[in-house]
Amino acid sequence: MLSRIALIVAILAGLAVGGLNFVKVKERITTLQAERDKEKSDKEAAQKELASTKSTLKKTSDELAQTKATLKSTEEEKEKAVAEANTQKGRADKLTDDLAKTRKDRDDAQAELEAYRLTGLNPEQIVKQRNSFKSLEDALAGAKDENRLLGRRVERISTELARYTNPDRPVYLPSDLTGKVLIADPKWNFVVLNIGEDQRVKEYGELLVNRNGKLVAKVIVRSIQKDRSIANVMPGWQLTDIIEGDQVIPAHPQPPS
Repeated sequence: MLSRIALIVAILAGLAVGGLNFVKVKERITTLQAERDKEKSDKEAAQKELASTKSTLKKTSDELAQTKATLKSTEEEKEKAVAEANTQKGRADKLTDDLAKTRKDRDDAQAELEAYRLTGLNPEQIVKQRNSFKSLEDALAGAKDENRLLGRRVERISTELARYTNPDRPVYLPSDLTGKVLIADPKWNFVVLNIGEDQRVKEYGELLVNRNGKLVAKVIVRSIQKDRSIANVMPGWQLTDIIEGDQVIPAHPQPPS
């Protein structure tokens, strides 16, 4: 009897323990289900947020790309506008310069017109006076050339006269006269020099021929042209010692007056 009671008590105790464990397990299961549901909810919320973030990021990227494109277009338009502005400025500067030049030309024309008006002459008379003035200028230039030729002739005659009246007197040549030998011809015993009447060379003028500062010969002028002269080698010197390119200077430079 006691054994049965004890067994019943043991059974009841086991049922009580099992019931308690069941309650705890149920609570645990409920807790786990709640945590699972929360994790699921959090995951779904996170996925939704991720999707939203991705959407926002894509939208932002699109907007950024659009902004970059707009910025590039704006920069190009700015550069184009700056280039056009520079072009317009250049045109404006040119127009300003042209306007200033036109104004100056106008003022000069007005001043010239006023000068013509003050002369009391009409345009036909002014043209006639100008032509007359040009003729006078041409005549004056011709007279100067003629005077120069006459002066050279007088100088040549004076030189010849001096030789007759005073044969021992040397023929003076300009002190700054320099030239060089163009041709040296042993057959005819003369040299051609690159100096002549334009350099005030005179007939019977004597010249020293030198090479690198060393005297090699002495010549006397016999014939003069505009920019050439012919000279003979003086006694005591050899034409064979002279070569083309040798320098010549006066043997008797003109003394200071």
